[in-house]
Parts: sequence; C-alpha cells; structure tokens
Amino acid sequence: MNEHQPFEEIKQVDQNGAEFWSARALSKLLDYSEYRHFTPVLTRAKEACKQSGHAILDHFEDVLEMVQIGSGAQREIKDIILSRYACYLVVQNGDPTKPVIAAGQTYFAIQTRRQELADDEAFKQLREDEKRLFLRNELKEHNKHLVEAAQQAGVETTLDFAVFQNHGYQGLYGGLDQKAIHQRKGLKKSQKILDHMGSTELAANLFRATQTEEKLRRDQVNSKKKANETHFEVGKKVRQTIKELGGTMPESLPVPNKSIKQLETVAKKLDKK
Repeated sequence: MNEHQPFEEIKQVDQNGAEFWSARALSKLLDYSEYRHFTPVLTRAKEACKQSGHAILDHFEDVLEMVQIGSGAQREIKDIILSRYACYLVVQNGDPTKPVIAAGQTYFAIQTRRQELADDEAFKQLREDEKRLFLRNELKEHNKHLVEAAQQAGVETTLDFAVFQNHGYQGLYGGLDQKAIHQRKGLKKSQKILDHMGSTELAANLFRATQTEEKLRRDQVNSKKKANETHFEVGKKVRQTIKELGGTMPESLPVPNKSIKQLETVAKKLDKK
C-alpha cells in the first residue's frame, strides 16, 4: 500500500461535502501513544496557523464526541476537527524522527506542490481566456477598417466581401477557404470561425487583417481582383512567417473548449457581481 494513503483513508466528509480530519484519529496515525502527548503539537500548529495570517477557527474547530466505554455507557471526549491545511501544519510540527511523520511531511509537500501546479494551470487558462477576448474584440474593430479599405478598393457587395475574406483565409490556411476551415475544425455552419480560435490563431488573423488593410491603402489598390490577390498574398506571407518561426499552422491549432460567446457570458456575470 502507498505509505501516504492512510492520510486520505482517515479523511471524513461533512454533510456539505467539505473534507475534514479528526485530531484524535490523526494522533493515532502519527504514532502518538496518548492524545495528551499530541496536544503540544496541536498548540504549535495553531500558532503556525496564526503566524501565517489564517484564522485558527477556520482550520481548528473544537468539538465534543460521544464515545462508548465499558458496559455500553457513553461519555463525552474533546476532539478537534482539522482542515487539510491544519493537518499539514500538524504534520510539519510533529516529531520528524517518527517515520510516519517524515512520510506525512513528504506527502503534504507533494500535495501542496500539486495544488500549486493546478492553480498555475487555472491561472494560465484564465490568462488565455482574457487574451482571446481581447484579441477577438481587436479583430472586430480592425475588420471594420478592413471592410472600409476593401470597399475603397472596389469590394462592394456582400458576396464580393465574402470572396475577398476567403482569399485571406486561403493564403493563411494553406488553401483552405472558410467552408473548408469549418470542416477541418469540426464547426457547425452557424458557428463563427473567429469565435472558436485560441489566442495564437486569433493573433495570426489579426496580423493578416491589419497588414492587408495597410497594404490596400498604401498601394492604393482600386480593383476587386487586385484586392483579393493582396489579401491572399498577405495571408500567405503571415503563414510563411509562422513556418519560419517553427510555429503550428493555424488549421492545426486546437479548437478551444469554450467559444468567445461563452467567455463573454461568464465575463458579464462576473462584472455584475
């Protein structure tokens, strides 16, 4: 059996689903022959809790437990309900010469590191979501400017603009048009490609849009054919740059679990709070 498993085996869960440990059960696990020998460890752990800026009562709760004694009678004994953090402090303040406490210190160190890594991943995901929202909004604004520049170049109707956009996608996505990108990424017709891109892919498309707009204006493009060619060439150039940098081609980038619409809904709820 894993030497760290006993710490999880004596864990209890209250009616609200919160985990806790009994100090008396923990004292036995930590090889203290009598509970009174364990109380100084609890005192040191409480002091450590206080020094770390945590409220002692949030992690150490005094309770009275009914236990059976001889002839079926019962009497009350004092116990302390411990949080996981309290267990960690108890183990850290225990006798390190006891093998089980040494094992416990290793266990809680590993658990703490695992939690740190989990928190780090959660933070990274939050940062990715924030970047996606920012870049998608930037792309919305720059697409408006791109539409204006394209119109001045002779891209007039809705169909004209759809063809113009497809040229940009084909350049950036290695020949794939909007429909093919949908299929490649497993998106429905109703789902907008830009709402299902990660930050890296959005950044590539933002660069495509801004550079195309600038080139259309700078070169004073004045025909649909030339505008389409320009959009394709800029998209192709962005793709070539990604390749030279050793990046992943946009059509091969993963589709995020949440759409931009879902992220916006969550963001609005948080703003209300």
